[in-house]
Amino acid sequence: MLRALSIRDFIIVDRLDLEFESGFTALTGETGAGKSILIDALMLLLGERGEAALVREGCARAELSAEFDLQQGLAARTWLQAADLADEGEQCLLRRVLEAGGRSRAFINGRPSTLQQLKELGELLVDIHGQHEHQSLMRPALQRELLDRYAECAPLTQSVSEAWRQWQALRRQRENREKDAHAIEEERERLQWQCEELDRLGFSAHEWEALQSDHRRLAHAASLREAVEAGLETLSEADGAVLAMLDAAIQRLHHAREFDSGLQETLEVLEPARIQVQEAVYALRHYRDRVDLDPHRLREIEQRLDAVHSAARKYRVAVDRLPGQLEQARERLAELAGADGIEQLARGEEAAKRAYLDQARELSGRRANAADRLGRQVTGAMQGLAMAGGRFEVRLADLAEGGAQGLESVEFMVAANPGTLPRPLAKVASGGELSRISLAIQVSTTAFSRVPTLVFDEVDSGIGGRIAEIVGAMLAELGRRHQVMCITHLPQVAAAAAQQWQVAKIAAAAGSGEVRSQVRVLDRVERVEEIARMLGGVRITDTTRRHAAEMLGDKG
Repeated sequence: MLRALSIRDFIIVDRLDLEFESGFTALTGETGAGKSILIDALMLLLGERGEAALVREGCARAELSAEFDLQQGLAARTWLQAADLADEGEQCLLRRVLEAGGRSRAFINGRPSTLQQLKELGELLVDIHGQHEHQSLMRPALQRELLDRYAECAPLTQSVSEAWRQWQALRRQRENREKDAHAIEEERERLQWQCEELDRLGFSAHEWEALQSDHRRLAHAASLREAVEAGLETLSEADGAVLAMLDAAIQRLHHAREFDSGLQETLEVLEPARIQVQEAVYALRHYRDRVDLDPHRLREIEQRLDAVHSAARKYRVAVDRLPGQLEQARERLAELAGADGIEQLARGEEAAKRAYLDQARELSGRRANAADRLGRQVTGAMQGLAMAGGRFEVRLADLAEGGAQGLESVEFMVAANPGTLPRPLAKVASGGELSRISLAIQVSTTAFSRVPTLVFDEVDSGIGGRIAEIVGAMLAELGRRHQVMCITHLPQVAAAAAQQWQVAKIAAAAGSGEVRSQVRVLDRVERVEEIARMLGGVRITDTTRRHAAEMLGDKG
């Protein structure tokens, strides 16, 4: 339930701190005093979009915050935990900042949040019924939503919607496959031919590296052999070859070392050099013996390279991407299963349809049961609202193939007078009748709401007298199960509340022309005076006060 509401620099409110009680609270005051500002502030905290014009004139920002007790709010606690926004204890703090420049920020338990998160959480904390709620009751979508809420089958409705989407997705996929069957078959044949051609080519990335290496070697075999022969000639086979000259130099230096040991260091450099030259000679001779001058093998390799390059040009890919092209063709072939693929899709579609129908039929049964109960309950409420003999029905009309919301449409039907046939709620002509029927529907459906806090913004407009007393009794009864707040101009409704607040507009300072909204919790004496004002208008007499006290009875 809502424990506290804090408002700073919002519209005509400069500073307001309110603490709320459980049960039924009435908010009263003169027209234009700012009663609806409290509702506006609460709606912003629950995710409504704001604008810079809501910031009090001359201020940099408006700040709003609300504290909720979640002891009875299991759904809200679960949502907070899933969103990783839960705090210690069973409290929840919402905060909203609107800046004069238009920027808006939102916080849940001190952590930055999105408006969507505020809205989702807000729907689990507070249910607000505006004074023009009966207008939205004309919409079939809201009528269906109210029935499902009354039937307590919202999760099942969501499952039905998801099952419908899955069924329709498979249906569209199957229809598209059938429509494109000829094109798909042509693509399948083309891909099959590609796979066969690339399989025959038998090309791999490893072979590509080997082909390039072999081709370079065979294409330049003569040059390689000439270079090796020249190297051998220079190093060991020609007159004055490097190896022979090194041997001669080393021999002479060995003899000379007998006369000067300082030549030993030079010998230590030359002898490894001679060994390395000898190793190079051995390596060149070995290479010369294995140099391949096979022109037949060269032609084979060149023909293979031509085939590979031709395939790469044909499929417009780099040579090293040819193996990947084959793999892609195989994968696409697996997707295009031809007639077998259509049959498989049809089987999947049929299974999805059965799953949808199973859940939708269960939903239909629960709706039918709830429609009967809701019809009787709203009809009963109408009898007490000066609509004796009136009748309310929830008509469920079968849909040919069903839809995302189930197998039937939902429409509220009303017979406002005895002996008349029920007509769609949207065609009820009298505004007063419509307001009363709307209130009966709201009270009947809200009684089953799991939302702990209910707010009614002048939903009692257009009624009065004995009916107003009944409305007050309805709200008081609702207050035994929920925290209920109602903005009202009717003294009969206000007198039924467990507590009453007065909203007034006061001058900020003498001569300034600025006004501010103020809220006071009324004690017993003040409640008598306020209800007397609501009863008597401009001139309040002792008789009016006695009437007000009588209406309050033993309420404080």
